[in-house]
Formats: sequence, C-alpha cells, structure tokens
Amino acid sequence: MLPPKLQSFLKHRTLSTVPFPPLTLTFLADNSTTIEHLKQVHAQMIVSSRINDHFAASRLFSSFALSPFGNLTHASRIFSSIHEPNSFMWNTLIRAQQQPHNSISLYISMRRLGVLPGKHTFPFLLKACFSLSNPLLPCKQVHTHVLKFGLDLDCHVANGLVRGYSVSGDLVDARHVFDEIPMKSLSLWTTMICGYAQNFCHNEALNLFEGMIVGGFEPNGATLASVLSACARSGCLELGERIHEFMRVKGVEVGVILGTALVYMYAKNGSILMARKLFDEMSERNVVTWNAMICGLASHGHVENALSLFESMKKDGTVVPNDVTFIGVLSACCHAGLIGVGHKVFCSMKDVHGIEPKIEHYGCMVDLLGRGGKLLEAEEMIKRMPWKPDVVILGSLLAASKNNGNTEVAERVVKEILTLEPHNHGAHVALSNMYAEAGQWQEVLRLRKTMKEEKVKKAPGWSLVAT
Repeated sequence: MLPPKLQSFLKHRTLSTVPFPPLTLTFLADNSTTIEHLKQVHAQMIVSSRINDHFAASRLFSSFALSPFGNLTHASRIFSSIHEPNSFMWNTLIRAQQQPHNSISLYISMRRLGVLPGKHTFPFLLKACFSLSNPLLPCKQVHTHVLKFGLDLDCHVANGLVRGYSVSGDLVDARHVFDEIPMKSLSLWTTMICGYAQNFCHNEALNLFEGMIVGGFEPNGATLASVLSACARSGCLELGERIHEFMRVKGVEVGVILGTALVYMYAKNGSILMARKLFDEMSERNVVTWNAMICGLASHGHVENALSLFESMKKDGTVVPNDVTFIGVLSACCHAGLIGVGHKVFCSMKDVHGIEPKIEHYGCMVDLLGRGGKLLEAEEMIKRMPWKPDVVILGSLLAASKNNGNTEVAERVVKEILTLEPHNHGAHVALSNMYAEAGQWQEVLRLRKTMKEEKVKKAPGWSLVAT
C-alpha cells in the first residue's frame, strides 16, 4: 500500500477540482502499490488531459506493464491510445511480453511505423529470441539490425548477442561478437564465460577466466559460479581450490548459488569430505545443492551416505526431490547392487512424489537389474517404457548379457540396436566375442561373414592422455 500521507494526498486531490501537476502524477504512477492506485492515477491523467503528456503517460504505462501487480492488457490499451508512442514505450511493451513471439511482432510493427530502435531495444528483443525453441536464426536476424543501426560496439547490446548465440550453441559467433568489443564490461566477460561453461567448453571457459583476471577484472558471483562449474566438469580441482581460496581472501559472500557451485565442484572432483563439509555449513540449500551432494556421493561409491542423505532430504522438507535427485539415488543403488531398494525408489517416484520417470531412470533400473543378473526383468522393463529404447539403454542390457554369458538375450538386443543403427560395429563385435567365449565358432564365422557382406568396419581405436 501507499504510505498514509500519500494516500491522504491522493484522496484529497481526487476530490479537488484543481488538476494535478504533471510531476505529481508521475510520482504517483511510479510509487503505486496496487492496480487500483494505478487506475486512480490513470483517471486523473485523463480528466486533467495529462495523458497527452508523453513523459507522464510513459511512467503510468511502464507501471501498468512492468509492475508485479500490473496489467499488460490495460497497459496495451494505454499504449494504443497514445499518439505516436516513443521508443521508450515500445521498448517497455516489448520487454513486458510473456510470449517471445509477441515481442518480435511488436518490434516488426515498430520498424514498419518508422520508430528507430536504440541500445535498450535490442537486449529486450534478444531476450525474446533466445527464449524460442530455435533461437539461432532470429538472433542472426537481430544481429543484422544491430549492425545496420551502428550499435554493434555497444557493450549492453553485445552482451545480449553473446547470450543469444551462446544459448543457440553458436559459440563461434558469440566469441566473434565478444572479441569485437574494445572496452569489455565485467558483465560481458561473465556472459561469455557462462556461455562456454553451459556448452561444456570447459577449457575455453577457464582460459577466458584467466584472461579476464589478467585484464584487471575482479569476478562477481555469476562469474565464479560458472568457472566453478567448468572446474567440476573438466576435473580442474586445483584451480577450483584456488578460486575457493580467492573467495575466502576477498570475503565473497557464499550464498546458495556459490555454495552449491563449490559443493558440486568438490564432489565432482572426488573431494567428498570437503564437499560434505561445505554442504553441512550451508545455512540455506535448494534442490540443486542436495542433488549435487547426493549425486557426488553416489558416483564415488559412497552408497550408504547417498541413501542416508536422500532420507534426510525428505525429512528436512524444505525442498522437494526432483527427477535429478532420483537419478543420483538410483545410481547409488546400481553401485551397490541394491535391486530391492532401487525398485522401491523407482516406484515411489510416481506413486509418492508424482514424478513421471524419464528414460534416464529406466536406464538406471535396466543397469541395476542387468548387474544383478535379472536380464529378462530388465528386458521386460525396456518393453514397458513409454518410449522406444535408445542405443544407450540397449547397450547397457547388451553389456549385462555379455557379463552373464546370455547369448539369447544378447541376440535380441543386437537385433534392436541394428534396427536403430544398421552399421553399429560395436554390437556386432560384442555378440561375436560372446559367441567365441561360448565356443560357438560357427556363429562367429556367420556373424563375421554378415559384417563383411554389409561392409561393417570396426572403428579405429584411440586414446587421450591428459597432460
């Protein structure tokens, strides 16, 4: 609500015949706290003819469009009633749209009416573009307009372009835009580093981070979170530890986001004790924090601790498990061969937590059943899936068949794999090796003859040695 004095003033002026000064109406529009207050201000602007004042009208329009309690339909009506709305009003309406296609349509209308876009137009427009399912082409089209209006060297606009290209997976163009900016801001450095990290280009993210530090920029929370994520995925524990020390020396506040990034980095790199220490010290945790710790424990064989932490998460009640949580828990069950526990957890996803299992969860169960020698149950589970199995899940069952020496199941699995990938040499080779181990040499010769006739070649092996 408005402050009491302001409410009294508004009531008094509403009853008065003396019109509001324009600045007073603007002040009221900016400081309203309910839709009713805004409507009263709107009414005063109409009766006093202040609605024709672009500055006062734009403030009212902005409040209707962007306030948490605002009304976009009402804002659009105000916009339509204004004679020749300025670029600020167009930008505000583009920014306020919930659907990205609406923002793009508004920009097209803006250009058709001859209104020139400015440096504030394109960031809002690009945000709409990278919210689309296929953002690359729209981002490129907006980029041409940025060049046309000479705003390609504006740091704010460039930041939107780098973000748009990064979301599209086009890191070459993102880096080209980044490199063209002579005076880079911290925000631009952060966006490019985030782009690399989110597209799993971890070395590029770390190299750029070093370049940023050399350039004299001090990283903020978003930068540090992205770099810690890159350290986690690329196995750079030493650099992650240096960043953690940097945060301690600089007195960086470790909230939920940075705390989670640290837990994830240490857990992913196998420093489980440090990850757990940081996890326990956090005063606030979200579901990503819990998942990072549970999955870290599971992937490094700390099965009992992972399952115990999952139970603690449910008892804590402040966060609700999601699909990632159950991947971690089911993975822990796979490591320990806990078929009964895994089956119970899998069933509880939908029955207790209302989470529909995804193909990754079925994959975990197939792996768990396969490791336990329950090949027919695993095969039946694949048949019950609401999706067609992919090569990964079939490969898991094939590996289990090989470990258990079950050529019958392996034959059926290989047939399905070859339906998906007719020239998959790995499936042929795995089955051939199983026949050889079982002494079925006629089958080995038959399979090799088939491979030769179908011109299936074994891919050459290669190795990667970390330096």
